[in-house]
Amino acid sequence: MGQGHSDEHVARNVSTEQLSHELALRFAQKCFTPLEITHFKDVFRSLADDQNGVHYWKEETLCRFLVIPDALGPGPVLYQMATYLGAFPFPSLAPSILTIEAMLKVVVIMTERYRGVLKRGGTDRNKLLFRSLAVFDRRMSSVYEKPPQEVLDSIRDGKSEKVDTSDAVMEEARSQAAGEEPHPTRGFSIDKPTNDEDEEEDDDELALAALDSLDAIEVFKYDQRADTKIHHAQIPVDNFRRLLMLLLVIAPLDAQESLSRHAERLTPKRIHSLREVADSILWSFTPEQNAGIFYQSFNKIIPTSLPYMFDGLNPLFEHFLFSKNIDLSKRKRSSASTPLTSPTVPQVPDTPLEPLLPREGDILNLDILSQLSFFIKGNNLFRRLRPLYLGADAGFSLGSIEQKVFNWRAPSILLVSGTRLSAAPEGTRERSFADSLPPKRFPDGTSGNGTKGRVIFGAYIDVPWKHTYKEAIGGDDMLLFQLSPLHEVFRASTISREYLTFTKTGVGLGCPPPRQENISGMSSHTALGPVSLMLDASLEFGVFTHDSTGGGSFRSSQTRKGDWQDRFEVENLEIWGCGGNEEAERQRAAWAFEAREAEARKNIRMGKDIEADRALLEMAGLVGNHGASGGSMG
Repeated sequence: MGQGHSDEHVARNVSTEQLSHELALRFAQKCFTPLEITHFKDVFRSLADDQNGVHYWKEETLCRFLVIPDALGPGPVLYQMATYLGAFPFPSLAPSILTIEAMLKVVVIMTERYRGVLKRGGTDRNKLLFRSLAVFDRRMSSVYEKPPQEVLDSIRDGKSEKVDTSDAVMEEARSQAAGEEPHPTRGFSIDKPTNDEDEEEDDDELALAALDSLDAIEVFKYDQRADTKIHHAQIPVDNFRRLLMLLLVIAPLDAQESLSRHAERLTPKRIHSLREVADSILWSFTPEQNAGIFYQSFNKIIPTSLPYMFDGLNPLFEHFLFSKNIDLSKRKRSSASTPLTSPTVPQVPDTPLEPLLPREGDILNLDILSQLSFFIKGNNLFRRLRPLYLGADAGFSLGSIEQKVFNWRAPSILLVSGTRLSAAPEGTRERSFADSLPPKRFPDGTSGNGTKGRVIFGAYIDVPWKHTYKEAIGGDDMLLFQLSPLHEVFRASTISREYLTFTKTGVGLGCPPPRQENISGMSSHTALGPVSLMLDASLEFGVFTHDSTGGGSFRSSQTRKGDWQDRFEVENLEIWGCGGNEEAERQRAAWAFEAREAEARKNIRMGKDIEADRALLEMAGLVGNHGASGGSMG
């Protein structure tokens, strides 16, 4: 009892505002260089609004500085995230006014620089981002309302009058313990918990790490009373769609590259394409069953299928650390040379950048490329892909793949698109394909938001291609994935290593090598793995199988528990090489070597006695009288 009373006394006499201030100072000292802090201060002050001594950023200011495209509509969502993160590590203080300290914490979290200070919470940013996007209301309202004037006035008055914040925190802790309404600056009524009594404890690891670094863990217990349990929160689908479209656009962004360079490409056609990709990702969170996205599905899907989805936020918020007003080429800068009211926009490099893709394919475009970067590191994709094989150009044949892909000595990405086949085969070719497969036991996969039955599957292949006569090839980094109408990634398993087969019967991913023909000369059905993709020998048809019992070369779905099989007619097939100029030069050298060898074999010269040479070839049965029957050896 005495110990508990002592802890309570310590917690009630600690000011959350003071702890928040100390954390901001620690971030400034440990996460940035002095030069970066100078840039950050200049960026903030040059655009901040000033109301009775309170300097803060509005939603319009944040969106204008980051050059957020209005056509996508993510501004209110991004501002909601910032006002939540600015209150870190006290969720009850959200939504916060974006003062310089609040913005510093936003930048630290968005750029993941907190890792230098918060050792314990290094992997917990996704949970914090979910909280910043979620609403805690059964009515599922769309974005937070903007903070009312009363909230700004209360913070302004509190700052100008130098109130004793410790007493304020103590009084609020008492009122919350008594079940009274929270203080206006602690958040809106929409944020109040409902029916939390039976929920498990919902500690935020990043917040705990932050308070641990300040020796103030006990304060977290009192602040949690004003915070809604995460299992009651949902991200509205429309909000998440708008954020996804922005994340697709900023995926290839460099630290000092302005978003305006990418926003210029947002034509109506491009926006439609972005929305289609975003909807495919949305469907992986099963929004058809829920009005919003719950943390349980968010926490399952992000690590397995979208681990790098939020990476584009890092370079976007790095822009706060580069002020155009500060000229590093001058040792002394006149304070009057650039007024504080001038817009501060990150400097755009003058030199033109290499295109993100050397050319677009019928499947792979900039939006699909960004979708791939959500689960394959962007530094392996952007400005690093080479078109090895495009079926529309090279023709749909295994020989074309062998000729154009086999000399690529680096990883590659296979993409195939098509249209689902009807349940009853139509035409001779479809019937022949259906007869080559085991009887269909599973239904078609989900149609997502698509109505035309179009599907896109693919694979990341971490080894060079080659013929596989007896054993499959591939390594532990192999990936099998679906991009449309639903996004999901199936990672390599160690139960079986039959990752990739390339034989005269077709291309298999997760399928065992074809068995030898039996004595009668009749082949058995094509063997399909539990989670597999197979393309037939003519590259005309394909089949994707998902057996939830697992046990194959790729792991079964982490989110969909059922079984399904998609049989489809191939429309386009592409293979892209992952690599730069060095890998491309190796491929060109291999092609040149093969060309020289072929020319040398073609130009083998006979001896001087042509008639004798011909007679010798006829005796060997290579030329001449082929139809003659063999003679007796007797």
